[in-house]
This record gives sequence, structure tokens and C-alpha cells, in this order.
Amino acid sequence: MSVAILGFFFLVRLYSLSISMKHERLLIAQGAVEHGARNSKYLAWVHILIYLLSFSYAVIYHPPFDKIAQAGTLLLIGSYIVLFWVIHTLGPIWTLKIYILKEHKVIKTGIFKYIKHPNYFLNIIPELIGVILLTHAYPAAILLLPYAYILFVRIKQEERAMSHLK
Repeated sequence: MSVAILGFFFLVRLYSLSISMKHERLLIAQGAVEHGARNSKYLAWVHILIYLLSFSYAVIYHPPFDKIAQAGTLLLIGSYIVLFWVIHTLGPIWTLKIYILKEHKVIKTGIFKYIKHPNYFLNIIPELIGVILLTHAYPAAILLLPYAYILFVRIKQEERAMSHLK
């Protein structure tokens, strides 16, 4: 059951990737500049690696769909609700990378009115913890340490790229 649930959420993540790619093309066409490209690749690779290790663990060990897996599923549901709330709020400027337009506007409405970087703190981190809990792939949790560092760098890059905006 965990494999099927994880597969579903992975498909939803791929759907969000397609939205990001569409937005990237539009932003580039408008003259947006990408910041932190190398770090974005590291973030993507570790994110994918956590999914792959968790999926492999679930296939090999067939974890039970117990209260821990259920908690992981609830974390995933909540994190994806936040993801699509963020996508809706940011609209065509939302991507998985950092693209800044010359006339870029800082969004301070919706969830951004209450929380700085909600996509990172309320989507990505809970998502990855949810994946690990769902599949009981606790060894994959070690990857959360480098991921946290890469994410910290990402936040600093994003803030630096947007520092000139009001």
C-alpha cells in the first residue's frame, strides 16, 4: 500500500514539475534571470534520491500501513495542499528554481502574508519527512541533513536575488 501511495504523490510531484517548466519558459521569455542554478540541481538530486531510496525500501521490506505510515500520508497530503496553495498564490512566477524578473514583485499575500518561505518549511520538509515515514525508510532520513544545508543555501540565494525588490 505504501508503494502505491508514494507512487501517487510522486505523480503529483511530476505534475508540479510540469507547471514549473511551463512557468520557467514564460519567465525566460520575459527576460528573467536564474540564480543559484548549481544549488537547485543539488536540491533536486537529493530530493529525488530520498524518493528513490524510500521507494526501494518499501519495495524490499513491504512496510505495514500502520500509524507511522498514516502520519506520513497525512504529512504528504498537508504538504501538497501547501504546495498548490503556493503555486496558486505565486501564479506564473512559481518555479522549482530561482528566476527573477527585472520588474519582479515580492508577493506578500495569501500564505506569504503569514509565513516566509512556506514552500520550503510547509511543503518540502514535511513532504520528505512524510515520504520517509510512509515507507518506514528511516535510513533515508540521513539525507535530510545535507538537504537541510542545501535548502539553507537556497534560501540565502533567493533572498540575495530578491534583496533589491520592494
